[in-house]
Amino acid sequence: MKQRNKLALIVFIVGVFMSALDNGIISSALTTINYAFHVSTVQGTWGITLYTLGIAVTTPIAGKLADKYGRRRLFLIEITLFAFGSLLVALSPSFSFFLIARVVQSLGGGGIFIIASSYILATYTPAQQGGLLGALGAVNGIASVVGPNLGSLVLNLTGSWHWLFLINLPIAVIVVISGWLVIPETKNELVKALDYKGLLVLTLGILSLMLAITNIEAGSLLASLEQGKVWGLMLLSGLLFSLFIQLEKRVSARVDPFLPYNLLRSRGFGLTLFMGLLTGALIAIFVFIPSFVEQRYGVTANNSGIGMSAIGLGAIIGAGVGGGLVTKLGASRTIVISGILATLGFALIAFLSPNLGWFIVNSGLTGIGFGMLMGAPLSVLMSQIAPATDNGVALGTLSVSRQVGLTLAPTFYATIVQNRFGSLIGAQTVETFYRHLSSAAQLQSFQQVAQLAYRNMFSLAVGAAGLILLSGFYLQRRGL
Repeated sequence: MKQRNKLALIVFIVGVFMSALDNGIISSALTTINYAFHVSTVQGTWGITLYTLGIAVTTPIAGKLADKYGRRRLFLIEITLFAFGSLLVALSPSFSFFLIARVVQSLGGGGIFIIASSYILATYTPAQQGGLLGALGAVNGIASVVGPNLGSLVLNLTGSWHWLFLINLPIAVIVVISGWLVIPETKNELVKALDYKGLLVLTLGILSLMLAITNIEAGSLLASLEQGKVWGLMLLSGLLFSLFIQLEKRVSARVDPFLPYNLLRSRGFGLTLFMGLLTGALIAIFVFIPSFVEQRYGVTANNSGIGMSAIGLGAIIGAGVGGGLVTKLGASRTIVISGILATLGFALIAFLSPNLGWFIVNSGLTGIGFGMLMGAPLSVLMSQIAPATDNGVALGTLSVSRQVGLTLAPTFYATIVQNRFGSLIGAQTVETFYRHLSSAAQLQSFQQVAQLAYRNMFSLAVGAAGLILLSGFYLQRRGL
C-alpha cells in the first residue's frame, strides 16, 4: 500500500505540474499569440484572465465533488477535460474561439491541485502532510516560472505557438492511464451541500472588479475612473463582496460554506490569504517578462522566454531551500527571508538592470526569494492556522486567493504598461508600434520608454513583496 501511495503521489504531482505549467508556457508566447490574432496587450491578457478566473470558480466545486464521488474519478475527469481544452486552444481559428477554449481548459485545470491536496490530507498522517503539501505547492510555483523557458524552447523548435498546448495531450494520456492503475479511490462518507450562493456572489464580485480594471483606458487613467463603466463596476464588486461575507456568516449547518466564517474571523487566516493574493499577483508579473525582455533589450519574440531562465533556476533552488528552512526555522521566518530576497530582487530589476546581463543576474535573486515563498511556507502556515477539520477548505481557499491575484493582476499590469506608452504610440497598440519601427533612433527611443513603463510595473511588485515581508514579521511576532 505504501508503494502504491508513493506512485499515486507521483501521478498527482505530474498532473499538478502539467496544469500549473500552462500559464507559464503561454507567457512566453503571449506576444506571438497577440501578433497572430492581431490583438493588443490588454486584449491578449484575457487569455490568461479567463483561464485563472475559471480555475478560481472550479476549484471549490471540483474539491467538493471529489469528496463526494471519489478523488480518483474527479482527478481523471479534470485531466481529460484539461487535455480536451488544450486541443481546442491549439486548433483555435480566431481569438474568440481561443478565449472560449481557454475557459474549457480552465474547467479541467481548476480541480487538479485541490484534489491532489485533498488526497494528501485523506491518505497521509498529520506529521507527513505539511511536507507533502509544501512540496505540492513548490511544484505548483516552480511550474509557473519554469514554463516560459519550456515555452521558448518549444517555440524555437517548432516555430508555432500551437504546439505549446498540443504537448499537454501525451502527458495527459500518461497521467490518466497511470492514475487509473495506481491511485486508490478515496471519498468522504458525509459530504454537505456546496455553498452555491456564496460561490455565485463571489464569482460575480471578482468578474465585476476584473471588468472595471479592463475598462481603464491607456493614456487616460484618471478620466477612465470617472466613467460609469469603471466606478460603477467597482462599486458593484464592493457590494457583492460585502454580500458574500454576510452570506457566509449566515450559511446553514447543512451547507459547506465557500469560506467558513470562523476562518474569516481569524486574523492569521486573513493575512495568509492576503499573502496568497499577493503571491498570485507576483506570479502574474512573470507573464510580462518576455515582452519586457523583447521591448527593452531587443530580444526576438521567439527567444524572449530566455528572460525567465534565471528566475526559473532561482525558483527551483529557492523551493528546495525554502522547504528546509520551514522545517528548521518555521513558516513565518521563512516568509520573512523570502520576502527580503524578493523585495530586493524586484527593486534591482526595476532600477538597476541597464542590460540583459544585469537583468538575468537580478532576476536570479528574485527567483530564489520567490521560489522559497511558492514552496512550503504558505501551505504549512495555513495548515497550522486552520483547525484540522477545516484544513482542506483552508488550503482550497488559499489556492483560490492565489488565483484571484492571478486573475486581477494581468489586466492591471497591462494597463499600467500601455498607459506609460500612450504618449509615444498614440492610438496604436505597443506591439503594432514596435513591429513598425524603422530606424535605430526610433528603437532607442522606444526602449527608453519601455524601461520607464515596465519600471512602474516592477515597482508594484516591490510593494507586493514588501507587504509579504511585513506580514511575515507580524506572524513571526505572534509565534506562528
